[in-house]
Amino acid sequence: QVQLVESGGGLVQPGGSLTLTCAASGSIAGIYGMGWYRQSPGKQRELVAALHNIHKDDPTTVYGGSVKGRFTISKNNAANTVWLQMDNVAPEDTAVYYCNADAIGGIEYWGQGTQVTVSS
Repeated sequence: QVQLVESGGGLVQPGGSLTLTCAASGSIAGIYGMGWYRQSPGKQRELVAALHNIHKDDPTTVYGGSVKGRFTISKNNAANTVWLQMDNVAPEDTAVYYCNADAIGGIEYWGQGTQVTVSS
């Protein structure tokens, strides 16, 4: 089992910055990818950013189209923590942000979600 705990959500003004943190614990050796998804009311959950082959020094990075150039995903050396640096945020970035981990055997884990609200 893997547990994912997100933190760092909150209220931020348009054009501002926010950093989300996801800490993984438990059977993390089987994880090969971690990332962030988001979901706003009435919309489907969408990919924000993800790291594939997370145990490599230079993992493959994937970004959703709407956040490219504004958000940055990163990890620590132990590959048990990922961050999402959100810069130049806009009201349409308002959503619940979920941490995701993909593990061997096709197992997927999700965090409980953290609310990000972009408003003046």
